[in-house]
Amino acid sequence: MADPSSYRPRPGQIPDSPGVYRFRDEHRRVIYVGKAKSLRQRLANYFQDLAGLHPRTRTMVTTAASVEWTVVSTEVEALQLEYSWIKEFDPRFNVKYRDDKSYPYLAVTMNEEFPRVQVMRGHKKKGVRYFGPYGHAWAIRDTVDLLLRVFPVRTCSAGVFKNAARTGRPCLLGYIGKCSAPCVERVSAEEHRELAEEFCDFVAGRTGTYLRRLEKQMMEAAEEMEYERAARLRDDIEALKRAMEKNAVVLADATDADLIAVAEDELEAAVQIFHVRGGRVRGQRGWVTDKVEEITTGALVEHALQQLYGEEKGDAVPKEVLVPALPDPVEPVQEWLSERRGSNVSLRIPQRGDKKALMETVQRNALQALALHKTKRASDLTTRSRALEEIAEALDLDSAPLRIECYDISHLQGDDVVASMVVFEDGLQRKSEYRRFQIKGFEGQDDVRSMHEVITRRFRRYLAEKEKTGEWTDGDAGPTDGATEGLTNGLGDGLKDDDGRPKRFAYPPQLVVVDGGQPQVAAAKRALDELGIDDIAVCGLAKRLEEVWLPGEDDPVVLPRTSEGLYLLQRVRDEAHRFAITYQRTKRAKRFRSSPLDDVPGLGDTRKQALLKHFGSLKKLRSATIDQICEVPGIGRKTAETIAVALAQSAPATPAVNTATGEIMEEEPGTMGSSGEPVTMGAPDERRGQET
Repeated sequence: MADPSSYRPRPGQIPDSPGVYRFRDEHRRVIYVGKAKSLRQRLANYFQDLAGLHPRTRTMVTTAASVEWTVVSTEVEALQLEYSWIKEFDPRFNVKYRDDKSYPYLAVTMNEEFPRVQVMRGHKKKGVRYFGPYGHAWAIRDTVDLLLRVFPVRTCSAGVFKNAARTGRPCLLGYIGKCSAPCVERVSAEEHRELAEEFCDFVAGRTGTYLRRLEKQMMEAAEEMEYERAARLRDDIEALKRAMEKNAVVLADATDADLIAVAEDELEAAVQIFHVRGGRVRGQRGWVTDKVEEITTGALVEHALQQLYGEEKGDAVPKEVLVPALPDPVEPVQEWLSERRGSNVSLRIPQRGDKKALMETVQRNALQALALHKTKRASDLTTRSRALEEIAEALDLDSAPLRIECYDISHLQGDDVVASMVVFEDGLQRKSEYRRFQIKGFEGQDDVRSMHEVITRRFRRYLAEKEKTGEWTDGDAGPTDGATEGLTNGLGDGLKDDDGRPKRFAYPPQLVVVDGGQPQVAAAKRALDELGIDDIAVCGLAKRLEEVWLPGEDDPVVLPRTSEGLYLLQRVRDEAHRFAITYQRTKRAKRFRSSPLDDVPGLGDTRKQALLKHFGSLKKLRSATIDQICEVPGIGRKTAETIAVALAQSAPATPAVNTATGEIMEEEPGTMGSSGEPVTMGAPDERRGQET
């Protein structure tokens, strides 16, 4: 591991001008390429205190052994040079596109004497007209098959064409009318080229004129009683309409645009692109991006634009590119696109109308692509096993943590404090084991105390169940094979409900994960120590830098970016966060629906929110004086008196206290558990999480 100070340029050596820089490792391999408006300011960011750098940036600068740069005149030149170097050196710390396959295009070889329609991939050739890209080659072939009835353009290879010309017999398509057979001179080269140009015009979106012309010819043939010709034209029109239905109109006619959407998390991002030509979606493509560096959505968009248009020129770059976030700065990128097209290109975020609606569709596709990628990755048994082994090695565990429980706290400015517990067994979600907690021991924004309370409550219940029923029948370590069967067999019979299912907190995890850093980890560990539990590992995952914190450690464990263990911990943490915030929002909505402020005449939503924001919670508002309530903007004395009376009348009764545990017990009428019995909403209420 290199010390960045060993190769840091001397002060004043780096120019204060636009340019492109390269970091190289000890073997002189380029590991990162970047561009900057000011090389001096940008490179200075890499040579600050390592503790202040993002973990991935820190890994890059400690892997590098030297840095070099090239000065250019403008930011546009910097953008072009950056793209060229990324393509040339393929640096390991730049954004990677996992799906870098070439997408199929519908191509018409107008550079040949007898133009040919075919599916083409790879680099584009001069003189060939391209349409697309398409997601699948079969989509092109289906469309072409319908159009060949009306535009019988050659589709055969050069070898088939020469063989037919030599023998004087056309291929099968020539016999069934789907090729005009220029190989045997049924049409001249000029007539065949005209057919190819009409084919291109139709595919490019200029469909209305041609359809009207065919309909006019059909009516004329019918009037002249040429019914066979009229029927053939009718069938041609139907074939063209079926081909058009494959690409429904989504924007106004003649609109040429590409829409780019991004769905991302801390480690990966999915990029989806819809190509709209002539107001129709002509193609779709997408990538899963590995976020090797710390990067914003705007920077991801910039990389996607480089990937899309780095080798394109002319009409291949559309007039309009719609994106979810603009690169910073946007002017050089827009100028670069305009140079590649040869005319102005609009790069913007859609705000309203059909384009915004279509962008939402593209965004849904990006979210689905990212979710599908994660599902495929999580469903692989080998990958899951490797993830558990990496976690065990990183946390110095005796064995792989086959059962992982993760806890998260959620609240809104100290109100409706709740917690979630999610369970992963053998690397997979176990939703029937999810639990949710209400934190009622105190009010306010104190995630550390909340975490201590929820861990205490969960494992106090575990100890109570264990004391009732005795020790594990198969050893204190519990299950060893990771399967559900193994987990159930590791339980004593007394740890099961009447229906044979394990009780709510019948057995412990091998690893407790908390959403947070050192303070939350220390609180969870302290709760376990107070209960005398010393055989359960604890760690925390800090969301900002994806660092793993262990109890009593001053420095975090930084797992490699490509680590399957980190990916699994991230999934567990994100699921706990989702489950907690869903529950918290449900409770908040319920509280607002039944707020005593609703009974105050003339008090609207704006002033209700102002009151709650000023005092922080309904409890503090209830204890406030009339003069204090009057301090809120928009609240007069008469209204303040009415609010005070309404809150006094709605004050809750003194809650019952569990004499065994000393915890507050408060029942919520009408709330039923899975067995049909009322569920208490106080401290012992760890209700089974049910997805709705």
